[in-house]
Amino acid sequence: MALQASYQKKTFQFNFKARTSRGLMREKTSWFIKVWDDTAPHIVGIGECGPLPGLSIDDKPDFEQTLKETLDKLMSLQPQHLNTSTLQHIAPPGYPSITFGLETALLDLQNGGKRVIFDNDFVKGKSIPINGLIWMGDLDFMLHQISDKVSQGFTCIKLKVGGLNFDKECDVLEYIRKRFFREELTIRLDANGAFKTDEVLFKLAELAKFKIHSIEQPIKPGLLEMEELCSKSPIPIAFDEELIGIEGDAKKALLKRLMPAYIILKPTLHGGMQGCREWIAIAEQLGIGWWITSALESSIGLNAISQFTASYPLTMPQGLGTGAIYENNIASPLQVSQGHIRYDASKNWELEDL
Repeated sequence: MALQASYQKKTFQFNFKARTSRGLMREKTSWFIKVWDDTAPHIVGIGECGPLPGLSIDDKPDFEQTLKETLDKLMSLQPQHLNTSTLQHIAPPGYPSITFGLETALLDLQNGGKRVIFDNDFVKGKSIPINGLIWMGDLDFMLHQISDKVSQGFTCIKLKVGGLNFDKECDVLEYIRKRFFREELTIRLDANGAFKTDEVLFKLAELAKFKIHSIEQPIKPGLLEMEELCSKSPIPIAFDEELIGIEGDAKKALLKRLMPAYIILKPTLHGGMQGCREWIAIAEQLGIGWWITSALESSIGLNAISQFTASYPLTMPQGLGTGAIYENNIASPLQVSQGHIRYDASKNWELEDL
């Protein structure tokens, strides 16, 4: 009886021009881990490792070699010896997407290789409210997306800002508030660190006129100005990139010093599911709100994140609406309707290409 593992690289093509303040994305690559016991090779756990180019700390030239070496270590273990502490020894530090892929694959294997990562209410059909993501583009493109999301039943939308002319971005927000005032839309913004420190408070004051729920990462992470910004901003500040690469006791020290209104967690970026658990525990101790977001994973990763998210009592929409962005995504039971994501167990996974 021995544990076996392999990986496969797959590139996904966007079905639209995916633009952020960091530039245009046309495709996204993930590495898929497969894990099985050689006495039952038909039961396979699958996990996704998908570092984001230009953002993830594990977006490195040696990523694939590190993944191979990690799986070699995994195969030296007996299946009955696997547990959370063992995983922590195997997962390489500084490679959160590999940690997330390993967590997912091993939990999937332990639960019978059926893509059930957590046997909770989500896989039994209970839906999770999510925000509708609006991508950057010209005015018509963004307004079309917003109209589509509202007609699809979303009551919370998230817009990327900071990559276009600021006045035009304000025009979009003004249009939303005038056009959809009856829908009582919640608006979240994500600046991806695009605002300059000498202009950020002015821009936040302008944006606040449009009743904004929160804004992610208005300035680049690690800047001293963030402390003052968190205390003075007219819009609640949410951390995303600010959390990347922070480990151990530094997590609590960071949140205690800066006290953002919210933290936004992505297992692929923030230490896997265990890393996110640590952030959530600290945030709740400090009275900081949080929600969980996918990071452009395929259906495999999104499924794991959704099930992980559903293991918590949820009080606001989560960021799990990126499943329809690829031309060649993996067909799955995940369904988005009326501003919610759900797992339709009557639908099949189509994994022939993995």
